[in-house]
Amino acid sequence: MSAVDAGVQRVIERLRTESGSALLLVGVALFALVWANSPLSDSYEHLLEIPIMVEIGDFMIDMDLHHWVNDGLMVVFFFLIGLEVRQEFAVGSLRDRRRALVPLVAGLAGVALPALIYLAIAGGEAARGWGAVVGTDTAFLLGALALLGPAMSNQLRVFLLTLTVVDDFLAVSIIGIFYTDDLAVTPLLISFVCLGLLWLLGRSRQWRSSPYVVMIVVLWAATLLSGIHPSLAGMAAGLLVPAAAPEREDVIRAKYLFRDYWQSPQARVARTAQAGLARSISVNERLHTVIAAPVALVIVPIFALVNAGVDLRGGVLGDALRSPVTWGIVAGLVVGKTLGISLGAWAAVRLRLGTLPDGVGPGSVAGGAALSGIGFTMSLLIVSLAFEGETARFAVIGVLIAMGLSWLLGWVVFRVARNRLGEESADLPMVLDPPLDPERDHIHGDPAAPVVVVEYFDFECPFCARSTGMGDDLRAHFGDDLCFAVRHLPLEDVHPRALDAAIVAEAAGRQGKFWEMYGLLFGSQAHLEDDDLVGYADQLGLDLDQFAQDCADAQVRDRVRDDEVSAFASGARGTPTFFLNGIRHRGPHDARTLIAALEQQRAADRSLRGRL
Repeated sequence: MSAVDAGVQRVIERLRTESGSALLLVGVALFALVWANSPLSDSYEHLLEIPIMVEIGDFMIDMDLHHWVNDGLMVVFFFLIGLEVRQEFAVGSLRDRRRALVPLVAGLAGVALPALIYLAIAGGEAARGWGAVVGTDTAFLLGALALLGPAMSNQLRVFLLTLTVVDDFLAVSIIGIFYTDDLAVTPLLISFVCLGLLWLLGRSRQWRSSPYVVMIVVLWAATLLSGIHPSLAGMAAGLLVPAAAPEREDVIRAKYLFRDYWQSPQARVARTAQAGLARSISVNERLHTVIAAPVALVIVPIFALVNAGVDLRGGVLGDALRSPVTWGIVAGLVVGKTLGISLGAWAAVRLRLGTLPDGVGPGSVAGGAALSGIGFTMSLLIVSLAFEGETARFAVIGVLIAMGLSWLLGWVVFRVARNRLGEESADLPMVLDPPLDPERDHIHGDPAAPVVVVEYFDFECPFCARSTGMGDDLRAHFGDDLCFAVRHLPLEDVHPRALDAAIVAEAAGRQGKFWEMYGLLFGSQAHLEDDDLVGYADQLGLDLDQFAQDCADAQVRDRVRDDEVSAFASGARGTPTFFLNGIRHRGPHDARTLIAALEQQRAADRSLRGRL
């Protein structure tokens, strides 16, 4: 690869990050402003007015480029939001009531207070623009958080993502309800039929994505012709695409299909394996993965290009700074979002509706609330629907001013939270606590080995190391250089037999058979009832009377509970969670990824020793 190609690749990888995509949006918005105020400003206006017509028989959509972007491309953006909402309810943070209620209340307050502030300042004839202050630009928010927030802020990120789900859902609903004028009945009925068919596709567990895509395209066209803004159709379609965690049976089926391809590399077998792999992942997650990068790197920047170019010449900027519309939007986004979200979160915690995420303090919440005043995408879209002419220019200027002030306020709040409140992190702990203890922990290998992997596991977890062979792959790669240890983290809310299985393993350990029982239990995950567990003890030749006494011993149960306490103190919340040389691993946990992360650690250690 040439130096130029490598440089281009690094730029692309940088843009794929949250901070990189935020900087891209800033750059595009500034470019649009410069273009609209340059001697070439006429070309900018002409670009937006380019007519584009699609005609199929009697069906025709005729719009200029500006409307194709706002009413066409941006539907993909709103579809992505709908997918994320469905994911959050199915497998994410909205599934847990106590985790969801605080950001839900904060999000509602972060919609209501900005709207009230806007109406109090602008009101009158400009009241129609109140929707411009209710939404949050998720891409900008997460990018700004990556640049300005604590170095470790994953828990705050999840909290803010949940909150923006509420904001964006309400914002899209507001667009569909309050910014719809004339309705055409026939296309509207077609839209409802399409929504019904999407629901039936989900209920029938259709795993192929193509039927959903076809139905969504028809839904978009029908909604556009009906007079309802198609953003509502995009959101509704995303909500109807089913999301679910991978089922172990589907993953195992895909594994054997790929083994078939390895043994017989033919096109037909490859297609079967590819279909099996797709079937193991929900349609929602597959579509989200396909469109997330194009939305962030193409669609939203194009939207910024065609909407952020405001001509500030001829005294427009001075007039805007004297307009209540401008300051209504600025105050609504900057003050309303910061106070609404912060006070909403505080009230929800005080009323014991839920708790803040572990590791997240009130100062970090306030910093995230300040960054939520970056309305940009949602705000500009609603401005284009609510206003025309000079008032629209004033509103866009207000959105851009609010964006800059929100960045500045967020930086100040995070700095105060770090220096005055000691909130240097907004994430779960990353260090194994307590450290590996050869006298207590269950260990394979030499505790003094240069590579130490500790896994928190659950005997009913279908993706833990023993059930997937991951531990074998690690041992095959590192050999005697690896020390592999396990600690219990039974997830009793989803795996009702996991705690009993853990107690049985510890009871077997008292007779020197922990690892043998460990292997049996993982080999029989579907059979963990009491009779099964006693049968495994008998199979291993244990003293059954002693085994029964140990299973009933409070100290054995406490041993498992101590592992749970250490998991919580170390930042483990699910299984499997791996600690690589004492540091919690985040991201994919397949053997190839873990091996690469460990090798990277070893290379860094060798480099450090070389410099010393």
